[in-house]
Amino acid sequence: MRHIISIVLQNEAGALARVANLFSSRGYNIESLNVAPTNDETVSRLTLVTTGSNEVIDQITKQLGKLIDVVRITDMTSLDHIERELALLKLKVDSDDGREAVARVVEQFDAKLLDDRSDHLTVELVGGSRDIDRFLERASRAARVVTVVRSGAMAISRGAPQVTR
Repeated sequence: MRHIISIVLQNEAGALARVANLFSSRGYNIESLNVAPTNDETVSRLTLVTTGSNEVIDQITKQLGKLIDVVRITDMTSLDHIERELALLKLKVDSDDGREAVARVVEQFDAKLLDDRSDHLTVELVGGSRDIDRFLERASRAARVVTVVRSGAMAISRGAPQVTR
């Protein structure tokens, strides 16, 4: 099962490396990883997506909790949460018909056309991972997908902050 794990960790040299090493040394895969500062300059939020049974995720969470830099861990998957991902896409269109078809898909998905120079279009899309997958499938019918840059999932709980550890 896919899990989104939110980790608040101290802004210390090597903190991210210790988290990544824990995953690699145990043979766990990280599907996506985001790290960004928070409103508290002493900590950053790391959001990672991984897969595994509930038992495996529980084991990962316990091992992460042993790392000195980790302040808080939350498995967002078990909470009522909002998930978003950012995608930047470069599409090559070969005709005006293709350009119009891509424009329709962009409008349907509420994406933004960032650049439309010559026969290449650069598109920004914010949505759930499945939404981005569907956009790519639809856009690829009208244009050739040249470049895909995805942030990976980010998540926040709905309502009041919820802390699981």
